[in-house]
Amino acid sequence: MVPSFWNPERRVERPDASRLPSNLRFLTTDDYPPFNFVSSDGTLMGFHVDLARAICAELAISCTIQAVPFDTLLDSLDQNKADAAIAGIAANPASRQRADFTERYLGTPARFVARKGQGLAEATPEQVANKSVAVVAGTAHEAYLRAFFNEAAIRPYPDAQAAREALRTGKVDLLFGDAIGLALWLNGSSSQGCCAFTGGPFTE
Repeated sequence: MVPSFWNPERRVERPDASRLPSNLRFLTTDDYPPFNFVSSDGTLMGFHVDLARAICAELAISCTIQAVPFDTLLDSLDQNKADAAIAGIAANPASRQRADFTERYLGTPARFVARKGQGLAEATPEQVANKSVAVVAGTAHEAYLRAFFNEAAIRPYPDAQAAREALRTGKVDLLFGDAIGLALWLNGSSSQGCCAFTGGPFTE
């Protein structure tokens, strides 16, 4: 899940804490387990939440972490509602004009999901052509579809739950997204046993 994107021997210059806000405001989402989600008692938790807290502990400053819809993350930064967003935002030319990005620290494979009995022989551009594919808007997964599966009918949805429901209820033929989050959904109760992975993983 976390490849060797970082050299453990590298030493990074510590930022000047005097130039940072006294309270660092982070934004994330709450629909992307195990990275960011709400527990049964209503607590926001996950890998990204823990990472944000670790950053603040290392810098010895306080921080707040708020969950918002994914498609509002960059707008919220533009409107100075937060100082940073920690989520799977696609780092592309358009998003880089709006925000500065850290170096890459995490990578997970992407997968297609289909309703049971309606899977693909192979998840190739030819097999996916003309099929409707749900994806979360503004993510690296949407960018990947538009680059390599541009003959598909790409249907962006505002969040993962909406995209998954579109597949479960038959509004689309396929769903494309993060394999870890999709595996949790497929094996959980909310999928109602509707669907299964189809084709292999995509790592680039």
